[in-house]
Amino acid sequence: MKTYLKKTVRSLPVLGLFLVSSCSTLVRMPEGRPTLTPDEAQKAWGRVLKEFVNEKGQVGFSKLAQKRGDLDSYVAYIAKVGPKSNPTQFSNPEVLLAHYLNSYNALSMYNILDSEIPESLGGLKKVKFFYFKKFVIDGQEMSLYAYENEVIRKVGEERVHFALNCMSKGCPRLPRVPFTGKRLNQELDEQAKFFFSEERNVKVNETDKKVELSEILDFFPGDFLKKAPNLIAYANRFRPKGKTLPENYSVSFIPYDWKVNSY
Repeated sequence: MKTYLKKTVRSLPVLGLFLVSSCSTLVRMPEGRPTLTPDEAQKAWGRVLKEFVNEKGQVGFSKLAQKRGDLDSYVAYIAKVGPKSNPTQFSNPEVLLAHYLNSYNALSMYNILDSEIPESLGGLKKVKFFYFKKFVIDGQEMSLYAYENEVIRKVGEERVHFALNCMSKGCPRLPRVPFTGKRLNQELDEQAKFFFSEERNVKVNETDKKVELSEILDFFPGDFLKKAPNLIAYANRFRPKGKTLPENYSVSFIPYDWKVNSY
């Protein structure tokens, strides 16, 4: 457990799996709300992002807690609507993946409020946040861990790691508009390019001939190495012109910051 907590919430040992199965709790979902249409749901989530997320991707959780109607309506929609209950609505792969990304981010935001806006998700809080707490998603009970790893990653699009947001400071920047099926490929490219342009995610140590990358790349190396021979080469796919990283340098990882990304 100590090694797990130090490194990442994405790899759970046998003991952790036992604890999850025996200690999981179902988060109470918003009640008494009419099911939104897809367009209404997208607009509700868009209003949340526009009103409560700033240009740095930080979330005004205290303000959101006082005016959470749109978030609650969208989370109620996520509980009832998805590819299992409405397969024709999500027959387009880009529309489906955009729904996955938006819904994961919204549930993470909802989870922060349900967790009474903690200062950090570090330590044992991490286990509860990602594993113990389950949500109703398309009629099924599921943790954020399961949603990410058993549903979203199965799509096979590694750029989701620059779009999924657990509301901690180590996450990619949370955009102020929803992801869309119509522009998803472009949106994911934009997210990846911005991610690899930020110094907090990429640092070059010329003295030690070392490239430091966000620990996100160490959480899921296999996802990225399917698209490039090494992690530096993968990062270079999205680096600004004239700022490619030296592929003969060694790689180390910038520790993930689990403090909640609020303002």
